[in-house]
Amino acid sequence: MPRQKAEPLQAELKRFQRKYPDTDVMELLIADVQGILRGKRIRSDEFAKVFSDGFCLPGGTVLIDSTGDVVDGIPWSAGDGDPDVNARIVPGSLAPVPWANNPSAQAMFRFYNRDGDPFFADPRHVLERAAAPLKKMGLSIVMATELEFYLLDANADCPTARMSKVPGVNRPQPGPQVYHPDDLWDIESFLNDLNETCKAQNIPAGTTTSEFAPGQFEINLHHVDDPVLACDHGALLKRAIKSIARQHGFVACFMAKPFEEDSGSGLHIHMSLVDRDGKNYFSHGKDKMASPPFSARLRHAIGGLAKTMAEGTAIFAPNANSYRRLRPESFAPVEPNWGSNHRNVALRVPVSDEKNLRFEHRTSGADANPYLVTSAILAGVHYGLKNKCDPGRMVEEGEVITLKRKIPNRWDAAIDKFERSKIFPTYLGEDFCRIYAMQRRDESRRFHNIISNADFDWYMRAV
Repeated sequence: MPRQKAEPLQAELKRFQRKYPDTDVMELLIADVQGILRGKRIRSDEFAKVFSDGFCLPGGTVLIDSTGDVVDGIPWSAGDGDPDVNARIVPGSLAPVPWANNPSAQAMFRFYNRDGDPFFADPRHVLERAAAPLKKMGLSIVMATELEFYLLDANADCPTARMSKVPGVNRPQPGPQVYHPDDLWDIESFLNDLNETCKAQNIPAGTTTSEFAPGQFEINLHHVDDPVLACDHGALLKRAIKSIARQHGFVACFMAKPFEEDSGSGLHIHMSLVDRDGKNYFSHGKDKMASPPFSARLRHAIGGLAKTMAEGTAIFAPNANSYRRLRPESFAPVEPNWGSNHRNVALRVPVSDEKNLRFEHRTSGADANPYLVTSAILAGVHYGLKNKCDPGRMVEEGEVITLKRKIPNRWDAAIDKFERSKIFPTYLGEDFCRIYAMQRRDESRRFHNIISNADFDWYMRAV
């Protein structure tokens, strides 16, 4: 579902105002390095000027931490005066906000330096930079995201998953009840409102499933041939889910591991490449079904993803909670293995034919930034193709495997590997990689300095 790109911004605004003449408020949104949407609101008398001339906002908006606080010691922060950069509306991003009480709109924007160059820390620019080597090869990137999340009871005293009840006895249904259609019927009103919102905002949401835990769901997005647009869809779908959930008495939770004994939530990326002739770059093109051993190109791309996975874990698992998901016993990817039609591997090749042959990258948590995750994936793919990386032995369909940890399972260890990477600075930018590591390490330090209830439960009486 491509976004309308040819229409000038002023014409886009006028067309929107003809359709929604009562719109009085517009939210301007940008994803920060954690994927959290930041921005501001403007009123209708400011719409025309913003769409014509842009506006200014501190560049540090995309570099603040998860709590919205500035990070000491990095540029574009409070220490250097919190300098402004230029902001411009993203063409085609203007959409209504159906859940608002008063007629409202939203639009995304991106940052530019004062000299007009893209701002180095804007995740959209990081992604465009990472995609450039593949585009230089004449390849189009076709991709989509899958988001897992929990619906929690908004009125509970502590985080509690929204659980379906056993009819007649009003007790929670035991077991994960994966793929149970009644779990979707029980939230039909929420799903209907979400579907209408996605239509209004041009978010191409597709299949919804009940996942492997009570109150856990997954919503898939349709593939598009623009990686930045695909990530916009992922970021805006998360925003829509959270907003519609609030209206139905739920809290939508995208933490990677909200419950110790239940499944974590992932951000899965499906991706294929298409050449100038419109053919799947990964397919050998000989057989009707793209079955093993696949093409050398697919193997090399997966080899690059395997080689860069450990040093990219700081992006795939950006927060303290992210690492609670990366446990071998939790069916989460903990090593850079790959295989066909196998959901216990990090890099899965789904059942497909020669036209839609693709890989699924399963390492990231639902808390990760889709723009940066995709950037790291594109870096791995190009590096693998360029250097003809060997992915190692493929896990066979139906094979029982024992997972052996080969990617970091602690936050600081992941940041250490990211800092030592020789590959990612080439694709994502040296300044971005350096400051991203500083920003994440500062949040790690602050998080681990917090005295939690576990400190008292484990040690106060015992030591």
